[in-house]
Amino acid sequence: MVFARDLAEQLRARDPDLEVRLAGVAMMNNAFPEASFNDTQTLVPAMFAVVIITLALMLRFVTGTVLTVLVIFFSILTAMGLAGWLGIRLTPPSSTAPTIILTLAVANCVHLLATFLYQIRYHASNKVEAMVESLRINFQPIFLTSITTAIGFLSMNFSDAPPFHDLGNIVAMSVMAAFLYSVTIFPALLMVLPIRIKARLEQDAPHTMDRFAEFVVRRRQPLLWGMGIVIVGLVSFLPQNELNDEFVKYFDESIEFRRDTDYTVEHLTGTYFIDYSLEARESGGISDPAFLANVDDFANWWREQPEVIHVATLTDILKRLNKNLHGDDSNWYRLPTERDLAAQYLLLYEMSLPYGLDLNDRLNVDKSATRVSVTLINLSTTQALELERCAAQWLTENGHAFSGSKGSSPTIMFSHIGARNIRSMLLGTAVALVLISMILIVALRSPKIGLVSMVPNLVPAGMAFGLWGLLVGQIGLSLSVVASMTLGIVVDDTVHFLSKYLRARREKGFDAPNAVRYAFSTVGMALWITSLVLIAGFGILSFSAFELNSGMGLLTAITIALALAADFLFLPPLLMKLEEKKNEATVSAGAADAVTP
Repeated sequence: MVFARDLAEQLRARDPDLEVRLAGVAMMNNAFPEASFNDTQTLVPAMFAVVIITLALMLRFVTGTVLTVLVIFFSILTAMGLAGWLGIRLTPPSSTAPTIILTLAVANCVHLLATFLYQIRYHASNKVEAMVESLRINFQPIFLTSITTAIGFLSMNFSDAPPFHDLGNIVAMSVMAAFLYSVTIFPALLMVLPIRIKARLEQDAPHTMDRFAEFVVRRRQPLLWGMGIVIVGLVSFLPQNELNDEFVKYFDESIEFRRDTDYTVEHLTGTYFIDYSLEARESGGISDPAFLANVDDFANWWREQPEVIHVATLTDILKRLNKNLHGDDSNWYRLPTERDLAAQYLLLYEMSLPYGLDLNDRLNVDKSATRVSVTLINLSTTQALELERCAAQWLTENGHAFSGSKGSSPTIMFSHIGARNIRSMLLGTAVALVLISMILIVALRSPKIGLVSMVPNLVPAGMAFGLWGLLVGQIGLSLSVVASMTLGIVVDDTVHFLSKYLRARREKGFDAPNAVRYAFSTVGMALWITSLVLIAGFGILSFSAFELNSGMGLLTAITIALALAADFLFLPPLLMKLEEKKNEATVSAGAADAVTP
């Protein structure tokens, strides 16, 4: 690309009126890492700034904000360092790992800080007592959320695209590193560093979440049915999504490759193509008139397709030669009917080519196979796969001389990866969901609550993809990994809320409505802060000029926002509905004794 761009500049300097544009597969290959590098230079600093500002405004605790940023920095360094030791190469998908880590590493610290600050401000605890209580309350849910988030990202190993394996593995390592640092370095530094926090009376505590909890408890029936209708309504639009990937449109118009390619397609030719290697099965077999007739029929079939711009084939060369050698009589624009004559035409043509040129782009060395190149307009994944299927069917029915030949090109590669990736990621998401549900059932010591947790874990992705189907309706390679990626993230809010709810039921003997109030008062603000940071972080990623990043960032932000809505407005009414027949005034002593401090 350096050479090509330098040559283009030389041409422009020599002739200022000359317009030079660079397009093609080599330029596309270069555009991928270039777009990722640009995002690293612009979006990562922007996300750092957004995260820091959001934390500072929400926590109003400078020391905690600084230490949280330190944990983020350590987590990124650890994950990227381990990736280097393991030989993981940075590709456009995996290079977004620091951006994702930046947002995920915040949650643990925020939950520890929220309880720590509450204990100091409203219970007059010293630093050590406050941190011990914070770790006692939050250690298990933080560990569970770290494990489940890691499982969610590890499920990306089911993807058919290896770069997504790397992204999932890097982020999974960072999540566990963030857990380690948040329960060791983070509380240790809080104990060492001087902090100034004024004690307040319990009645002076912020009542925002208390009022919200009261609203949820009072309106639990309308919320349960209302949210249920919203969930079903959005999920019903899931089938509106169709697989549609145009790799040229991975880049927006701000990127030179996209502008040059659009211009080339509009004025010259297409950048989408399919190549076929048609085998004659014997040395020199391409001169066989029957083989040539089959090749010509295949080329003519392609020319009849409305998506085709041009077909390049050996048979056109032979027909043109036949016409030229018969006084340019158009009646002779046809294939030679004798094998020896066809071989002589080929020899004549090759001998007449300028020095250094040959037919190796059309023929193999022993002349037993020929290449047919089909240039296409810009196609979606669905269109490309349908065209390939029709061509394969034609070859099966008509191309007996070279049956078994398959099309090959970046167009076909991206189309198959996109289609297969959705299927493989559905399997990965299912496996991750089963593992996460089993972990929660064991950790929460309640099969019913563990199964209930599946609802707010599943519906956010379903609603997000339904909303995407309603507004956009197209899913590409980057979006096919969002469900499994966000599964581990959205579980976090559910785990923290359920852990506080169960603590209230078992330790304090609260009934279901009061347990919901307790969960909101203790963890509601932390969930709001972490979700806001995640939404802001992935929202920044949606401004990328690279669609693999922007689409993934936007849909992930939507999923996290809907997950928060499900955990705040649907999960509490569902819990109260399921436990309304119990004696909610008491909890068995056995359940209380089973609590792990």
